[in-house]
Amino acid sequence: MHGEKPMPNEVTRWRVRSPGDLSVALPEVEATPVEPAIAAAVRAAEHWARVPFAERVAMLRQAHREIERERDALAEAIAIETGKPMSEARGEMTAVLAKFDYTIVDAAEALEARRVNDGPHPAQVRRRARGPAVVIGPFNFPLHLANGALLAHLASGNPVLFKPSPLAAVVAGRYAELMRHCFPDGVFSLVQGGAAEGQALCMDARVRAICFTGSVPVGRALAQALAADFSKELALELGGRNAAIICGDADLDLAAKAVADGMCLTCGQRCNATSRILVAREVAESFAEKLLAALESYRPGHPLREETKLGPLISEASLKRYASMMSEPGEWLLEGGVVPEADGKRGYYVQPAIRRGDANIDLECFVPVAGWAEFDSEPEAVEMNNASPFGLAASVFTRSAQRFERFADRLHAGNVYANLPTTFSPSTLPFGGWGWSGNGRPGGRGFARFCTVEQAIQTTGLDDG
Repeated sequence: MHGEKPMPNEVTRWRVRSPGDLSVALPEVEATPVEPAIAAAVRAAEHWARVPFAERVAMLRQAHREIERERDALAEAIAIETGKPMSEARGEMTAVLAKFDYTIVDAAEALEARRVNDGPHPAQVRRRARGPAVVIGPFNFPLHLANGALLAHLASGNPVLFKPSPLAAVVAGRYAELMRHCFPDGVFSLVQGGAAEGQALCMDARVRAICFTGSVPVGRALAQALAADFSKELALELGGRNAAIICGDADLDLAAKAVADGMCLTCGQRCNATSRILVAREVAESFAEKLLAALESYRPGHPLREETKLGPLISEASLKRYASMMSEPGEWLLEGGVVPEADGKRGYYVQPAIRRGDANIDLECFVPVAGWAEFDSEPEAVEMNNASPFGLAASVFTRSAQRFERFADRLHAGNVYANLPTTFSPSTLPFGGWGWSGNGRPGGRGFARFCTVEQAIQTTGLDDG
C-alpha cells in the first residue's frame, strides 16, 4: 500500500497538508518535465562514467558535508511533511549520512577489476557503468531509502534521476538541492511528479537502471512493462506481511517490546513492520498481557513533540483504509480507532489494533494493525509464516540458538532476526525480500553490485610501442 496514488496523473501542481496538523499547508510543488531531465542525464552519462572513482568520491564527500550541515532542518521537515516522530526523523538522517561511507566502501569493492590468470590469454573482468538510473522513493523514508540507491549509482558512474513520493516532495526537494550542486550538470536531477512522471522515466529506453520502492501491483506492472527491455536493471522493494514468532521459551518482556515497536514505528508504515503475531499456545495468554502493556506507550501524539512515539498516518486515504479495517467483523485482542486530534492538532491519528486470526496475509497493512494466531509446534509456525506470498522479514523470539537456526533455515524471508523487531534492519546489511516482497535486488549494504555491468577483457599480441 506504500504505492498509493495521492493525485491523478494529469495534475501538474499540488500541495499537501501536514498529516500531524492539517492546518499546516506545505509549499506548492510543480511536476518536472521529464524529457529535459532524461536528456541531461544522457549527456552527462559518458563523462560521468569516465570521472576517476576518487574524484566521484570527493564529490560524494562534499555532498555528505552539505547534508550534515542541514541534518536537523531536514529531520524537522521529514516530521512535518510525513508525520514521522522527531526521534525517528533524526534516526533517518543518521542513516542517510552513514550511507555515504558504506556506499563508498561497497562501490570500491564492486568496481575493482579482477584479473584472470588461468586462461589462455591475459584477461580481466571489470565493471562498466550502466548509464542513467531512475530512483523512485517512498514517503515513509523519503530520504533514506532513495539515498541508498542513488548514492550507489552515483559512485558507480551512473547519472541519477530521483523521483520522490508526491507525499514527501518538499523535503525531497530540499535534499535534492543540497545534492545537485555537488555534481556536474545532469549527474543528479530531481523529477517531481506522480504516476505519469514515474512511468515516463521508467519506460524511456535511455534509462538503463531503475530502483522502485512501492506496492506490489505497481512493481508487478513495471516488471511486465519492461519485460521486452530485458537488459534494463530493475530493483524492486515491494513491502511485506511480516511475522513475529513467539516461541514457548521466549523472553516475553523483550518480545512484547519488540513486537510493539515493530507494529507502531512510523505508525506501521514500514515495509518491514510487524503485521502478524504468531504465538506458541502455551505462552499466548501471558504474552498477550505483556504486549498490551507494551503498546500503552504508543499513544498518538504530534510528531514535533519530543516524547511522541506514535505519529499520524500519511494521508486521508490511509486513514480511510485503517477505518475500513476496523469496521470489518472479527474478534479483537486490542480494539483500535481513529483519533481525530492529538495534542490539540487535527490529523490522521489512529490507535494500534490487534485482530485475532491471521486473515488477509496477501495484503500489506501499512497501518499499526496486526493479526494474532497461535501455534502448537515449530513446523506449524513455519507453515503459518510461509503461507504469506510475501517474504521480507521475520523475527523469532527464543532463547535457543538451535531452535532459531531451524526456523531461519525454513522461513520464507530475506531478513530473519532473533529476538529483535522485524523493523531492525541496519544499513550494515543487505535488505531485500523474497516472493512478492522483491526481485532479488536487495537494497541496503551491497546495492552497488547492481549498478554496473560486467565486461570480460582478453588480450594478446598488443604492442604499447
